[in-house]
Order: sequence, then structure tokens, then C-alpha cells
Amino acid sequence: MTLPRTIAAAATLLAVGAPMFTPEPSAAANAADRPSTVSWNACPEYTDEMLAWLGVPAEAVPSFHELMARTECGTISVPLDYDDPGGERITVALTRLKATDQANRLGSLAVNPGGPGGSGYLMPLDLSMAPPGVTPVGLELNERYDLIGFDPRGVGYSTSYDCADLGPGGRHPAGVVTEADAREMYAAVVAANRECSQSNADFLAQLTTVNVAHDLDRIRAALGEDRMNFLGVSWGTWLGAVYRSEHPRHAGRVWIDSVAPPEFRFDEFATVRSNAVGRDFTRMAGWLAEHDEYGFGTTTRAVEKSLARLAAAFDAEPRVFTDLDFVFDGAFVAMAGDQDAPTWALAARLLADLRDATGPEAPQSVKDLFDEPDRGDPPPGTPRLFNETMNQAVFCNEDLGDRDFDSTWADYRKALKKYPVTGRLRGFVPPCAGWTIPPEPVRLRDSGTPLVLSGHRYETLSPYEWTWDMHDEVGGKVMTVNDDVHGSALMSPDCAGRIAEFFETGRVGSRTCVGAPSEPEETGTFAFAEGSGFRF
Repeated sequence: MTLPRTIAAAATLLAVGAPMFTPEPSAAANAADRPSTVSWNACPEYTDEMLAWLGVPAEAVPSFHELMARTECGTISVPLDYDDPGGERITVALTRLKATDQANRLGSLAVNPGGPGGSGYLMPLDLSMAPPGVTPVGLELNERYDLIGFDPRGVGYSTSYDCADLGPGGRHPAGVVTEADAREMYAAVVAANRECSQSNADFLAQLTTVNVAHDLDRIRAALGEDRMNFLGVSWGTWLGAVYRSEHPRHAGRVWIDSVAPPEFRFDEFATVRSNAVGRDFTRMAGWLAEHDEYGFGTTTRAVEKSLARLAAAFDAEPRVFTDLDFVFDGAFVAMAGDQDAPTWALAARLLADLRDATGPEAPQSVKDLFDEPDRGDPPPGTPRLFNETMNQAVFCNEDLGDRDFDSTWADYRKALKKYPVTGRLRGFVPPCAGWTIPPEPVRLRDSGTPLVLSGHRYETLSPYEWTWDMHDEVGGKVMTVNDDVHGSALMSPDCAGRIAEFFETGRVGSRTCVGAPSEPEETGTFAFAEGSGFRF
């Protein structure tokens, strides 16, 4: 529920084919459709128990309630299918945190945390709370902007749907993944995707970024705004680019952070991300070479070889402990090698302790990694921060990459050869295999409206080169964040200050900012991630 949690829940895209571009819904469509209006209603109530389950720190609860007291909640009705505007309607839920300085108000600013499938309903509040010593960017923006949160179609309080099964979850089989293992998982994914996509095809086919962009423009119109400004992270960057292309006359200032690529195809997406992870692993190895207390070597190359041997040893004989229900194999070494810089020391300590472990019980550092209390089921009424079905549908409705087993398995084997440690994080099963709804490409263009793209120089979830690829397609100004932390610009004081300045003045200032603190510590959150992933 805090900003880092929301962005993470929105955690890691694009297409080839005949381009499709619709600058604005047609006049005929508008004539056949009734305009959207906001139905304002009482906001949901959030108990302290609900907020604790959502991850709001106890010290931030009073701030949350204070902000919630200022928040307005409502819904709008929009066409399920914009090609059939007189047909079925669905509901999109939104919130508004009115500008505190109404006399100098600049307009409305919509926000999105990514996903796709992430809830943005409470994001105006998320942006307005921050750790001690940090001025929340939301409070700065909220002085002169109404902050607009919303749940995209298919998410949270908006009209949604859940498939019964989205395919196999959890970890891969322990040790080296064989072709037989991969084919078995491929068949399971095909079956699950086929069942899901056919279970409510009329609704699922309309879960697209273009339609969410149209919904956002309906929110703009319903609020009586001539232009909608936008701040998006992760998949929210793709939404911002699409909105700016689809509705150029109504897009205001747009800032997108941790930028998506301008084409959505999973095969290329997985390759670029795999290369970025390999590069960042070498950075981590260089840091380890300067910290020989972990015992992995004193040169970058020596560390890389040492960790490759450790991964191979864990694959040959996975580590298990009597007090943990987890198998440590080479995949865990790969995940440790794909951590943000602030977590390198924690990852190094875990690997060193696992390497040296001799007893039946896990080392204390490893036990600490898993020593989180079971939160149990959410209290009744707790909002869902992520919808897996919407995530699957949006990606697969736009992915024009290869979906056959043989090409994906071949790419996986190439990644393993190129990156002996981290290559296994590249997916070996195409996530959209078996999805029966035909994908449609999306065409972007440079509409000329104010745009800033902030890319993170060393990031692996949204690799830095995507920032420039997107820039080449849609224009704008690039700001480089000198860190590797996904979506950190909204949380880092120097970067957040640039964001606030841009939305107030339209100027960017310096084209670089520091980003997240990079000094590694043996504390923090270890990111468990395997495969090419769906989340941005």
C-alpha cells in the first residue's frame, strides 16, 4: 500500500505486424454513445487492520486517514467495446484528491503504478506518504493539481473478472530444467490460457491498453478538463505513451518512469531483459571483488566463475534444510545475482552462508529471509492491489511474439550458454501460448505534447535501452536516473523534485538525477523472481 509496495505490485512487452492507430474515437462512435459523467459516492472505509494487511506502516496510518478524509470517490460508465459504443457498459472507479491551492490550480493529474493489473485507486495517497526525511512528491504535486487515481478496467473496484486458473505457479522443478520438464510446463500453460481466454472472451478481448487509454480520456471529459496530465510507472509508461498517441488533443504534461519498449512482443522482451540481467550481474561481481570478506574472489571474472560453480553445485545437489520448506538450487543463485544494488550485500551474505552451511538447519541469515509472519487472509473489504487475469489479458492481447515451444526453448538454451548464472531467469515457456484471442498491434506516434521519459541506467526490469527506443518513437526529453531500482524516481528526493518542477513549470532542468541510495547493506528485501515475468 505504501508507494514502494504499490509499484512492486505492479512487477516487469510488445508487437510486430500491420500498425493500427486511431487518434481519437470517431465522431460516429461519439454520436452513438452517451458522454460519461462521474457518479460520486461515499469512499470505502479502511480500518487500521486492513491498512496493516496492505503494508501501511503504523506511523503512516494517521496520514492515510487524513488524506482519505480529503479524497472523493466515484465511478464512470464506459463502453466495454469502443467499436460498439451503444453496446454493453462497464464501470471504471476513480478517486480525486483536490488541489490544496485551488486559486492557482493547474488541472488534473492522473497516476498509474503499472502492472498491467495494478490498482491505481489509492495511488494519490501512496504518492503523498513517504519514509521519514523524504518530502512526498504527491504532496508537492497536490498543491496545484487534483490527483486522479483509478482502477483500470479489469482491476479492483472497476468491472473485473477472474479466470479460475492462470497456469502453473510457484518455482520450477529443482535443479537443471530438462526439455521434458519444459514441455510439460508448456502444455500446462497452453491449456490454462486456452481455458481462461475462452471463459469470458467478450470481456477479456476488451482488456487492452488502448481501451484503458480511452477510459482515461472519458475520465478527463467527465471531470470537465480540457487536458489530462499523466504520471506513470512501469506498464503505466506504456499507458502514458498510448494515451498521448490516441488522444493528442487532450494529453497534457506526461512523465513516465522505468520506461516500457515501444513494441510489445514477449520473445524480444525476454532477450533484452536477459541481457540487462547479465550486465548487472557483472556489476555485482565487480562489487563482490572489492569485498573479499564474502570469499568469492578478488576480480570480477573470478567472482563470476565462483558463482557459476556454486550454481552448478546447487543444481547437482540442491540444498535443503530441516527447518525450511524451500529448495536452494542454481535458480536461487541466479535470483541472488539479479538484485538491485542496495541488496547486493544481503545477497552476498546469503550465498556465502549457504555455501558454507554444514548443519541440517539453515543458517540464521537464510532463516531471517523467510522469517515473515503469515498475514493470513485479508480482512473483509480489503481492496485487491493486483488482478492477475487483467495482467494476462492485456499482455496477451497485444503480444505478437513467437509462442511456440521450440523457438522459446532454443532462446532459453542460448541465454544459459551466454550467461551461465543468470541465463536461467529467461523464461523457457512463452507466457501467452494457447491464448485464443487474436492479438492486435498498437502504433505509437509523437504527438508533440510535453513528455519526459526517466530511464534507469542499470535497471533490469525496464532496461535502459527501452527508454531511448521509446524516445525514438514518441519524442520527448530523456532524464537518466543513475541507479538500478525500478520506479525509484518517484521516491528519490532529487528525481522527485524534477518531477514536481516539470508538472508545475513544464521544465526539466538537469537531464540526470541520482536515484535510490546505492550503498549495499546486509538488510532489505530480497526479490524472488524467476522466468521472464509478466509484471513491469
